[in-house]
Amino acid sequence: MLDHFVLHAGYNQWMNGNLHRAASGMPAEELAAPRGAFFDSILGTLNHLVVADTIWLKRFAAADEADRWSALRPMRGEPMPASLDARPCPDLEAWWYRRQALDALIVDWIGQLDAADLDRTIAYATMRGDAHRKRLAHLLLHFFNHQTHHRGQATTLFSQAGVDVGPTDLLLRIPTAP
Repeated sequence: MLDHFVLHAGYNQWMNGNLHRAASGMPAEELAAPRGAFFDSILGTLNHLVVADTIWLKRFAAADEADRWSALRPMRGEPMPASLDARPCPDLEAWWYRRQALDALIVDWIGQLDAADLDRTIAYATMRGDAHRKRLAHLLLHFFNHQTHHRGQATTLFSQAGVDVGPTDLLLRIPTAP
């Protein structure tokens, strides 16, 4: 199963690069224009991805096991976003800088995991303070699924704005078997 998460980490990084390329061709006011989406605009949706990844990575970094996951250490000093609709990145340049850092950290961290890590229980609290304990493997499934869900919303917003993000299928990132 670990190889699935390695695949998803690489896919995540690749797709975020595709979103950046699509966004780079749009004027800033179009990226920030209200579009009736859950997070309002393209930039708002991209910000939500940064916010959610930051929240989860901080939770993972706070886990008892995190001391051996050196890739997560920088997350300990990051501020916790105040809300799911926070806008830590006011423009595309700030978003891309932050996105690249998060994606590199995710790829590095997933590369540090071993099969036993996936069965570890991670304790965390929601933004409301509700306590939970779940297996890391299941949390990673949610983590990567959540990214895909909101990138799908972003690609729809790009499409509605007349911008083609290009192919988005995970299948394109699955290596050919020998």
